[in-house]
Amino acid sequence: MKKIFIGFLPLFFLLLSSCEHDFEEVNTDPISVLDPAPEKLLAPAIVNMAKANMMRNRNFNNELMQVTVLQSEDENAVFRYDFRPTWADYTWNAWYSELTNFRDIYQIASTDKYENTAYKGVALINEAWAFSLLTDTYGDVPYTEANRGKEGIMEPKFDKQKDIYLSLFEKLEEANSLLAQNEDEIVPLSDPIYAGNVDHWRRFGNSLYLRLLLRVSSKDEVKAQVTTKIKEILQDNTLKYPIFESNGQSATVKWTGDVVTTDPFTNPYVTGLREADFTIASLCNFFILKLSEWNDPRIDISNKYGKDTRNRLGIAPGSSGFLGVDSGYEPGGKELKQSYFYSFGGSEFSLQKSKLAGILMTYAEVELIKTEAIAKGWIQGDAAESYYKAIANSINYWVPQFTTDINNQEFTDYVATAGLQWDDNLPLDAGDAASKMANIQLQKYYVLFLTDFQQWFEQRRTGHPVLPKGAGLRNGGKMPVRLNYPVYIQSANAQNYRDAVKNMGADDINTLVWWQKP
Repeated sequence: MKKIFIGFLPLFFLLLSSCEHDFEEVNTDPISVLDPAPEKLLAPAIVNMAKANMMRNRNFNNELMQVTVLQSEDENAVFRYDFRPTWADYTWNAWYSELTNFRDIYQIASTDKYENTAYKGVALINEAWAFSLLTDTYGDVPYTEANRGKEGIMEPKFDKQKDIYLSLFEKLEEANSLLAQNEDEIVPLSDPIYAGNVDHWRRFGNSLYLRLLLRVSSKDEVKAQVTTKIKEILQDNTLKYPIFESNGQSATVKWTGDVVTTDPFTNPYVTGLREADFTIASLCNFFILKLSEWNDPRIDISNKYGKDTRNRLGIAPGSSGFLGVDSGYEPGGKELKQSYFYSFGGSEFSLQKSKLAGILMTYAEVELIKTEAIAKGWIQGDAAESYYKAIANSINYWVPQFTTDINNQEFTDYVATAGLQWDDNLPLDAGDAASKMANIQLQKYYVLFLTDFQQWFEQRRTGHPVLPKGAGLRNGGKMPVRLNYPVYIQSANAQNYRDAVKNMGADDINTLVWWQKP
């Protein structure tokens, strides 16, 4: 027996060695990417950001900004300015998750193996986009130490909003310089926004730069710096800072327009909502009545602009036509549901499957930024021309048959019928009364339709549009000016949370963020 055992030893060790080798192979994930190229991370990060933005635009921004009313008897209704603290969790988690990818793209594209100036520039633009959403929503947030868990930073400090903004400006400057080199390419399939067009990414970065500069332009401590930069981009150094010049350059995720739920480029309103869930909210009177009064092509049901009684915004008329319900009603005062958005089974133009719904920023917004800069005397130019270009291109984005030529009779007839003429004699701002800012911001309200939280941010910045106040509003009838920090942060990052709250003033929906403070 001893001889037999000794004879088997070499075979035993050979089998053991083989098993160890096989075990390693079996336990190696064949699809795991341990050293990903930057193009592997870009599309998933952008798509996931866009999905989160669209879902919260629908059920949070649109309710606050009187686009829709989710008719509810629940005391915790967003349209009554009364919502649970847990509303803050979703966007915080979604945005920070993708910021890890954007920062990784920059780091990977800086290595010898994957050195690529184009991906570095694109990563910086997306990082600025995501962090601007975070700080405009919450105020002071983790920034410098954020997304650095691999370095052992598990409880990042919160940076002050002013410091975050100044750093975002630096990132966008760097992005513009990197993309101006035009040395490297972006893989078209990795880019769901521009399919690899570096020039368009550069234009988006500078257009986003204008949005963020304008947002903090009322703060005395940065006003001179900010308005000088706006002037440089729009007037003094336009070749260095190319911006959007047409709808074709707008930053939008290109959804397929199909309803295949397994396709990652399917509109998230298809994958995240049932047809019945999508149609449940009524349009609000503030949103729909103006479009109706203007005879707006976006809700035109004739075959000139729409098709077979369906309009381009996919809005179904109610029993009384294009009518909505008033927002902010008391519980128990629910009105009959009127106009609503068609589901993907109800109209070929349904926003639920629209290719156009993944909006980051459009050309029309840039023209309204330019209009405001001219009206405030920061740059020279024709405010009326920029204002009209914004209106024409805002309509054309949804209605491709509509002209973008502001001298075309189709457009001049629309402006005359709607009573939307620019009046240079109006005061700059006069509160509820007619003014240049009221007119600019009313058009921006429609330009920013479906654009994450931008309607809400702009209303907080300017006070426009002035929204009706229903008797059922909570929070003293005051528009919330931020979201509270996610509740779990109080324990997961306790000391830094307390420091941030001390600096902000309170973790409350009425605590002004830095750029809103007088």
